Amino acid sequence: MNQADFRASSPYATFGSTVIEAPEEARRTFIRKTYTHLAAAIYAFVMLEWLFVQLGWDTAALRMLGESRYMWLLVLGGFMAIGWVADSWARSATSIGKQYAGLFLYVAAEALIFLPMIGIAKSMTTDVGGNSIPIVPAAGLTTIVMVAGLTAYAYLSKQDFSFLGGFLSMVAWGAFALIGVSILFGFNLGVWFSAAMVIFACGYILYYTSNIMQHYRTDQYVAAALALFASVALLFWYVLRIFMAFSNRD
Repeated sequence: MNQADFRASSPYATFGSTVIEAPEEARRTFIRKTYTHLAAAIYAFVMLEWLFVQLGWDTAALRMLGESRYMWLLVLGGFMAIGWVADSWARSATSIGKQYAGLFLYVAAEALIFLPMIGIAKSMTTDVGGNSIPIVPAAGLTTIVMVAGLTAYAYLSKQDFSFLGGFLSMVAWGAFALIGVSILFGFNLGVWFSAAMVIFACGYILYYTSNIMQHYRTDQYVAAALALFASVALLFWYVLRIFMAFSNRD
């Protein structure tokens, strides 16, 4: 399928260049498809994580990273490269198959990078109402509730959060530098860093929820789902780290 054919296949391809400029029906369809694909990406992530743990890959990942703390730098570098490729594929205007390949590639990469932490956290529990429950599903449920609340606020308030983009990019590079330094010199950034990153991830969720309406076309729902999934995964990562920190203190 060439680019002209692909663009013509969208029933709203003739209405403006972005979702916000499209008719109301087109916007509703875009939002429904975006969040359906986001839900599918989250489900695929959970299933891949479960499969990898059943295969014992979490143990292998912990063993590999235990050989040298510098391995994390290679892993993070590889993840960033894969993320760039996946996002580029998901934004493809020439092939819907390439878009889905980009989304799946990113979901698989997230599942792999989570493996070491899941391997440690899977045996941890936390007390809720006097009951001891595993922290991984607890952190997952907490993340889902937070995402639902942020998404509802973004849509109901109808505010444009695109102004956060420059600030979030600056904070992202600063956070990445801190993480790199902590790996190089072998110190723990602590629970307060995780709490700050939770706030940062919440900012990204608000930003992308607004951004997909302002800067995405109606046929880019796969790329929009990938952007949202990336911010949800970031939030889950640091929510889980906080649960782990308090679990370790018990």
